[in-house]
Amino acid sequence: MAHPELKAVAQLLKPITWFPPMWAFGCGVVASGLPAHGRWPIVLVGVALAGPMVCATSQAVNDWFDRHVDAINEPLRPIPSGRVPGRWGLYIAIIWTLLSLAVALLLGPWGFAAAVTGLVLAWAYSAPPIRLKTNGWWGNAACALCYEGLAWVTGAAVMAGGSMPNIRTLLLAALYSAGAHGIMTLNDFKSVAGDRQMGIGSLPVRLGVQNAARAACVIMALPQVAVILLLISWQRPVHALALVMLVFLQLVLMDRLLDDPPARATWYSGFGVPLYVWGMLISAFALHPLQALNP
Repeated sequence: MAHPELKAVAQLLKPITWFPPMWAFGCGVVASGLPAHGRWPIVLVGVALAGPMVCATSQAVNDWFDRHVDAINEPLRPIPSGRVPGRWGLYIAIIWTLLSLAVALLLGPWGFAAAVTGLVLAWAYSAPPIRLKTNGWWGNAACALCYEGLAWVTGAAVMAGGSMPNIRTLLLAALYSAGAHGIMTLNDFKSVAGDRQMGIGSLPVRLGVQNAARAACVIMALPQVAVILLLISWQRPVHALALVMLVFLQLVLMDRLLDDPPARATWYSGFGVPLYVWGMLISAFALHPLQALNP
């Protein structure tokens, strides 16, 4: 059997997608309020698990089970192009799953449980018979939870030695996960034709392109407004004001996105989403002086 080239394997694992969960894990580390001094090795293991391991696994799994859709939407991808031949896409997904579990053992029970949850959702998202991605509401929720909330909570828990994170950390992780649902919808605009043909009910397919774009904008914006209100109630006005400015800039960009969602979804991902993730970090720093008030 022909073997894939290392370059094709790297493209299959999509390093560009590793950033969101790695960033979210880092936000969890910051939100814990605990010094990283002396704990850098475990932090680095956690970042590697969130990105190059679990997220990369999800990409391989998705590309294997989406190979027929990709042959329509993106035929130059590693599997439909033949650069990852035969069943190597599946083999790589399985190997990366096992490697992820092995690395997760280094993070203790909480880190291992989080990795198992993320991997189960990764397979459930793409693989039949569950294949959550056939429903844009459920599929995007699974992705958003893995990319943001699960990684955030894991980072905070690992820093705390496996203890349950502060309720404030849990609230912020949940809200940013909810908002990430809209970010996931942005990724669906590039594959509407193939999704329709293969029966994948992404939100642009289910709601129509324009309605899906409006829904994505609302879903991204409302949780951030909730975070602002929480920060005000926690007496963090400077951090709240910074988030107000970031949300305002996102609203300006959203207005342009709605003019032509298919053409500008990638553009918004490049300019609007970074504003979202910077807000995550600002919110995480806002929790520092509040950890002593752990309810």
